[in-house]
Amino acid sequence: MSWEEANKDMAVYQATLDAQLAAGVDRKIAEGRARSKALRAWREAHPEEAAAEAAASAKPAAPAAATPAAAATTAAPAPAAPAPTAGTPLPVATAAASATKREAPLPTGGVPTAARKGGEDKHRLLALVPPEGIQRVEREQGDRVNTWPHLLIEEFVAMFVLLAGMAIFSTFINAPLRELANPNLTPNPSKAPWYFLGLQELLRYFHPMVAGIMIPTFILVGLAAVPYVDRNPSTRPGDRKIALTLFTILFMFGATLTIIGSFFRGPGYNWVWPWTQGVFFEL
Repeated sequence: MSWEEANKDMAVYQATLDAQLAAGVDRKIAEGRARSKALRAWREAHPEEAAAEAAASAKPAAPAAATPAAAATTAAPAPAAPAPTAGTPLPVATAAASATKREAPLPTGGVPTAARKGGEDKHRLLALVPPEGIQRVEREQGDRVNTWPHLLIEEFVAMFVLLAGMAIFSTFINAPLRELANPNLTPNPSKAPWYFLGLQELLRYFHPMVAGIMIPTFILVGLAAVPYVDRNPSTRPGDRKIALTLFTILFMFGATLTIIGSFFRGPGYNWVWPWTQGVFFEL
C-alpha cells in the first residue's frame, strides 16, 4: 500500500516535518520520519480499524474462478472439534489476540560524539596516498640527467681541452728549476707558494697563534659544519641566498689576501706598487 492510499494523521505529519526541518535534518530524512510517525499516530487513535486493515492485508486472496465441486467442498461446514474431556490439556493458542506494537527509536542523524565525555573528536589516518595516485605529476625537463653519456662526455671534453692548453703553454714558456738553496743567502722577498700566501699575509696583521691556528681552524670547522647547519635541499640560487653570500665572502677574503701577497709585497715583505716598483712574483 502506497503512502497516498494509507490512513495517516496529517496533522502529526506536518508538525513532525516542520520540527525536523527546523532542527536542520535533511528533507528526505525528515519526510520519512514524519510519515512513520503519522502512520503510528493514526493506528494508535484507531486500533479497531488498524487491526482490521492488518488482517485484510495478511489474508490470502481467493482464486478468481472455481469449479462447482470445489465451491461445494469449500462451502461445506467443517466438523466440530470434540469437546475436551477431563484430564486433557487445553490447546495452545497459535496467534496472539492482538498484535503487539514494536517501536524502534528514531535515527538521530547527528555526528557521533567522542568516546570520552568532554573530549575532542579523534580521527585516524587510514592510508597515505602519494600524489601520483591522485594525479600524474609531470617532471620538468632537465630535472634528471643520465651520467652516461651526458655528464661523462662533458667531463672528458673539458679534460682534453685542459690537457691541450697545458701542453701548448709548456711548449712555448720555459720553466727551469732554480739554483740549489744557499743557507747563507736568503732570497728577499721570501714568499710561500701562492696557495699559502693568504696565510702569510695574515701574519702581517695578527699574532702567529691567531693567523696560523685559530683562523684556519675556524674556517675548516665551519666548512665541515655547513652540511649539518644548512639543510635546504633546493639547488636554485634564489633559494640559497645566505649560503651563496657566505661562500662569496669567504672566497673573496682568501682571493684578496692571495693577490696582495703575490703582487703588492716586495723586499722585506713591505708594501709596494707593482706599476712603479716592479712585480716581485715568481711562478
